[in-house]
Amino acid sequence: MKLPARFSSRLGLILFGLGLLAAFAFVVLRTGPLAATRVVLAKVETRELKPAIFGIGSVEARHAFDLGPTVASRVLRVRVDVGDRVEAGQVVAEMDPVDLDQRLAAAESAYRRAAFAVDSAAAAASEAASRKALATANAERFEQLRQQGFVSQEAVEVKRHEAQAAGAAHMASQASLAAARQDAARLRAERAAVGEQRANSVLRSPVAGVVTARKAEPGSTVVAGQGVIRLVDPTSLWVTTRIDQARAAGLKLGMPASIVLRSRPQAPLAGRVARLEPAGDSVTEERLVQVAFDQQAQDISLGELAEVTLALPVVAQALSLPNAAIQHRGEQVGVWRVVDGEARFRPVTLGAQTLDGRVQILTGLAQGEQVVAYSEKALSEGERVQAVARLAGNGR
Repeated sequence: MKLPARFSSRLGLILFGLGLLAAFAFVVLRTGPLAATRVVLAKVETRELKPAIFGIGSVEARHAFDLGPTVASRVLRVRVDVGDRVEAGQVVAEMDPVDLDQRLAAAESAYRRAAFAVDSAAAAASEAASRKALATANAERFEQLRQQGFVSQEAVEVKRHEAQAAGAAHMASQASLAAARQDAARLRAERAAVGEQRANSVLRSPVAGVVTARKAEPGSTVVAGQGVIRLVDPTSLWVTTRIDQARAAGLKLGMPASIVLRSRPQAPLAGRVARLEPAGDSVTEERLVQVAFDQQAQDISLGELAEVTLALPVVAQALSLPNAAIQHRGEQVGVWRVVDGEARFRPVTLGAQTLDGRVQILTGLAQGEQVVAYSEKALSEGERVQAVARLAGNGR
């Protein structure tokens, strides 16, 4: 039966509208806000992990010296230049001694005079001791003669008085000798102080090293403690490395390290952790670690950038996932699993991490389980998800 033209036209419009509505619903459910989030899954695998810690640092000297005067002085001459190698005890600079030579001569003269005074006081004390011994012997002899009736009591008293006077003179001479010795000791110390000050005006290298800076030139005045020459011990070079505090677990002294200098990227150098700084940087959230070279390489420049890799113990059989699968939800660390087409968060406990992006799973997952490695957007609990082989636009 042939339908009326009007009814046929209306039916066509209805069918066309239903088609548009179905197409719209298909687009919304597949690519719109109601579409399932596409994700790429990763499988929990058991494999050997070689965890390591990576950091970037610069070459520094463990032993560096700023040589300068102990008192304010004027630089007289500088005998070395930057890059020069010096021996231990070598003169590197001299300060103007001003009147130190004259003061040293005066101190020496005063000390010699004091030494003569000590000799004189010692001689006087010796003479006083002799007089005391003689007076004491005379007093004892007159006491015996008095008992025998040969001398009077008055004569005995005179001798006793002479003995007492000699004893007092002896004590006085001893005091004078002690004072002379103290004065000589004071002058000797003053002479030594001036001599030390004069010696300090000549700057000598404490070690065999390399000059890295001339901080003052002849004619300039420097204050006490200000450096004139800076030098380093080239055998004490190490790399001061900054390690992310989040990856610093397991650090310890003696850990083997591989050091790649920027000047020689194809020739890694072996080293070991020599010092762990007890205080970290709260601003950058990094910890400072000093890594020493096993063998000092030649022609390493101070301040050169270096990449340091610290090897941790190998984990033979470890459940692991790509690091990208690990997510943080508040204070919880875990992964997203797909259960009946929906995202479910599962907390896990992490272990060692490798530099190639693998992380050990201690608890929370079993061998062969699959979790979300990558997703189009941040997931939420119960969100509809769809597993795909790769995500468009990012190559994953």
